[in-house]
Amino acid sequence: MSKVEKEQNELEVIIGMLMNRSGSDVQVNIASHFPGNRFAGGKYSMDTHTITLYIEEIKEQCKQSFGSLHRFEEYFTVIFAHELGHAEDRKLAVLVELFDECRSEFDRNRIAFLIEKNAWKYAEKLIPDISKAFRKQIIAHSLKPYYEKMELQTA
Repeated sequence: MSKVEKEQNELEVIIGMLMNRSGSDVQVNIASHFPGNRFAGGKYSMDTHTITLYIEEIKEQCKQSFGSLHRFEEYFTVIFAHELGHAEDRKLAVLVELFDECRSEFDRNRIAFLIEKNAWKYAEKLIPDISKAFRKQIIAHSLKPYYEKMELQTA
């Protein structure tokens, strides 16, 4: 078995475990790179009820946050749990509708922040076996741009 096949199998085990824990029926796809110019590790599509995970971006995020790929499987688990949080968020459709109707940048940022917070809340319940400090570091990094936008708008 090649290194790539071994990695693919390990990721599929993680996906299966979290799908089992969550009871979700979301479709999951794995791609090598995000097709746009964002640095996204994962994306949930409400239209197709599909999560796509972008492996090379997740690896790069892991290296940037922790200096190596030493904890890649854990990092991947946290990112996938977060995307499952979006997929299982019963308030997501309403929040997206509110976001689309927003007239102010402040309200849009506040709703985007709430969408992310909801997904992280779900993720944390799904992966209690992963170090809380490890999870918190990833979450803080993920939410930092939202906090910064809101701080700029209230200053």
